[in-house]
Amino acid sequence: MGTKGRKIVGKQVDKLVEMLNQALADEWLAYYQYWVGAKVVKGPMREAAAAELLQHATEELGHAELLANRLIQLGGTPLLTPQDWYEMTNCGYESPADPYVEVVLKQNIKGEQCAIGVYQKLVDFTREIDPVTYEIVLSILTDEIEHEEDLEAIVEDIQLMKERR
Repeated sequence: MGTKGRKIVGKQVDKLVEMLNQALADEWLAYYQYWVGAKVVKGPMREAAAAELLQHATEELGHAELLANRLIQLGGTPLLTPQDWYEMTNCGYESPADPYVEVVLKQNIKGEQCAIGVYQKLVDFTREIDPVTYEIVLSILTDEIEHEEDLEAIVEDIQLMKERR
């Protein structure tokens, strides 16, 4: 990164790099959780749920790309191994060992709610010190809120469908 660009962040650059790497770990784990969940999910509205999970997986991968690029711009190094993801994650990973659609969706809703908290902290942290990162994390926060709403809507539809039987 250019010297002037790094100076914008000031003394907080190392803390920001750490926070962005933690978010990067979350994005990689979320990507896989969504992707594998879409492959194994079973139950009512399976096809709709799988399609939504795959779409979210793609978006989480896009978030990882944005974060990795920004980390490099800030002079940091993106996490280099999957082991690093587990060590740095805020939100963790929940295996879809029970492939029932509501279980998988609720696991991912929990992950989105955690991500919303992570990105809210990043928005608050960067608001006054780094306009570039602020715009990136605000955009990701918006996506995570939308993901939560999408998944909750499918769970609600499944519950309504079960009630009307």
